[in-house]
Amino acid sequence: MTGDRAPANGSSVSTIQAEGNGHVAGDSNGQDSQNTSSKPASKSAASKRPKRPNYAQIHERPLPIVTYPLPAFVPHNPLSLLRVAYLMVSQYFFPPPSHPPKRHVAYLSYDTRSVHVTDWASVRALWEQGFFGKGSLSRSEPTWLDREKNRRGLSGQLLAEDYTQKRRQERRDFKNERARKEREAIEDQLRKEGKLVDEPTVDATAALHSSISSSAPAAGNGNSSAPDSSATAVDQSGLKKLDAQHGQVSQPAADSETLDNEEHLQLALEEAFFLSYGLGVLDIVDPKTNNSVDVQDFFRLCRSLSYFPPADTATLRPDDSFLLKYVVYHHFRSRGWVVRDGVKFSVDFMIYNRGPVFSHAEFAVQIIPSYSHPYWDDKEKPDQNPWWWLYCVSRVQSNVLKTLVLVYVDVPPPLEKGAESERDIGALLKSFKVREFVLKRWVANRMRN
Repeated sequence: MTGDRAPANGSSVSTIQAEGNGHVAGDSNGQDSQNTSSKPASKSAASKRPKRPNYAQIHERPLPIVTYPLPAFVPHNPLSLLRVAYLMVSQYFFPPPSHPPKRHVAYLSYDTRSVHVTDWASVRALWEQGFFGKGSLSRSEPTWLDREKNRRGLSGQLLAEDYTQKRRQERRDFKNERARKEREAIEDQLRKEGKLVDEPTVDATAALHSSISSSAPAAGNGNSSAPDSSATAVDQSGLKKLDAQHGQVSQPAADSETLDNEEHLQLALEEAFFLSYGLGVLDIVDPKTNNSVDVQDFFRLCRSLSYFPPADTATLRPDDSFLLKYVVYHHFRSRGWVVRDGVKFSVDFMIYNRGPVFSHAEFAVQIIPSYSHPYWDDKEKPDQNPWWWLYCVSRVQSNVLKTLVLVYVDVPPPLEKGAESERDIGALLKSFKVREFVLKRWVANRMRN
């Protein structure tokens, strides 16, 4: 294992670009038919494809705040200096608004230990401007309402989940067809060698029985051509079930049918605290009192809820899981990365260069507390993970083509009770140190000299 320093900014890191994120590419059958058909047919087929959303325009703002960067200064152009000076003076005396006119409102959930955003305008704003949270009824982006409309036949718009399901089905069909051809090639070779004798298959026997039963007269009445009503009913029900599985409805639904959006945006505690404390665009409401929670109180609540069962505020330690995760979350967010939960890949966070709709996450972040301060020499520390745990995590990341980043967080000693710095969240966060190391799996037959 070798340890390297991870890049500090997103500009020096190469990302794996997604091939259309499944919105246009991935139709292998369609590509084969276009290659064998004529040129006008391929143009007409390409024109029928749904247009991919302009994600660069939808997600043009990386955070739910507005920034006003100064223009570049060109040394050989004196007018650029005048422009920079003019903007600096104008923004100093007349500062433009950076925050939205109305703060977003979210509700704290003690049961799920998360924060819920129910207003749909706030849901779209927080997702489109920074990829915060996830849909409570979706994998990532809150698209339950659109998917439900497609299932009921109220809308024909295809979503990312539809394209993903289509690609997976095509991949399964391709593998089944490849296995069938390989099996047929083996059987042909065995026939040529005389090791395989053709026998009546099950399909041929079933076809023989069906032909005999169709030639026999129908029982009960003399009309053999009368259709079986029970079989017809079963066939129709089977077609309806098949249509429902593919997201299609046999009969068109009424246009007057309306659906209520039952989905909300679910924010993790570190995401909600970053929006509330770091950016100041989110108000947290306590459902017990129906009042807004102060930042200090919300900070203590998050630290208390990071224990199970929730701990008393008097017994909080500087190495609680919320503090460690928020320090790392704030560290990468302040450097322009998009930070998402990494439980899917057995790590703490996944970091994206721009967002999940633009590229795959290249780095997987695992937080490791470090007790290097002399205060912790004679204190009880939580049990560290064994060596095989790190081996398993590293192997998982190499299989999914992610780079594992170990983030060591130096835990400071606890602050004195009643001190002014204890109530200063910024002073507490500054006492933490973050160190990044890129861990690469060492393979003997690939990395030997």
